[in-house]
Amino acid sequence: MGQLTTGIGLYRLQTKDARRERAHWRRYCDLAVALVALVALAGCAGLSADASPETKQKAVAERAQARWQALINGDLDAAYQYLSAGSKATTTLDGYKAKIRRGSWRQAKLDKVECEREVCQVTMVITYDMPRMKGIETPVPESWIIENGTAWYIFR
Repeated sequence: MGQLTTGIGLYRLQTKDARRERAHWRRYCDLAVALVALVALAGCAGLSADASPETKQKAVAERAQARWQALINGDLDAAYQYLSAGSKATTTLDGYKAKIRRGSWRQAKLDKVECEREVCQVTMVITYDMPRMKGIETPVPESWIIENGTAWYIFR
């Protein structure tokens, strides 16, 4: 025997087998979502002061490159999100935007990352243009800190 169900203005006859199958799929979907969340949390928890140097260097390099890409794209809101908690406590978003010179950066390449415990020193090579000179390359040293499973830029 079936059961009459409604959904978004539609009426349909649903058998017990169909309801059982939908409940079965819901459980699989719930399990899949839980597994994805667990893997994501495990990935975040993996970055700590005790992580291998290679793991820290890779994570910091990816975040430093992403931060610079946001700066090159002129997305200062996104770039601000890479700042450490301490940097955000001393610099508001508006203050950050006022201090950042926009528009002249063309490219950012990672030169090196050196990590010691939870502090990493990064050197980026930034290519930028000036009114009379194009393609100037300058090394830019940065400090990053590992906190709460993520690498954060220390803004000075």
